[in-house]
Amino acid sequence: MEKSRFTQRKKNCRFCTDKINQVDYKDTSMLRNFVTERGKIVPRRISGNCASHQRVVGLAIKRARSIALLAFSEDR
Repeated sequence: MEKSRFTQRKKNCRFCTDKINQVDYKDTSMLRNFVTERGKIVPRRISGNCASHQRVVGLAIKRARSIALLAFSEDR
């Protein structure tokens, strides 16, 4: 069998590297990076967030959805 040419490098948490302590639910432009076109929250293994920041991002997305800053799903 052939070895894979590409090794996957470990994704670093964007919030840890920039030393961002709080994720604001009102910052919809940043939160849109963590939501798919279908409106689903991007999982941690794809976004590269650490576990604690992924929980905070998920909570911020849910809060932004509940007060209509973010859509629950994109309409076609």
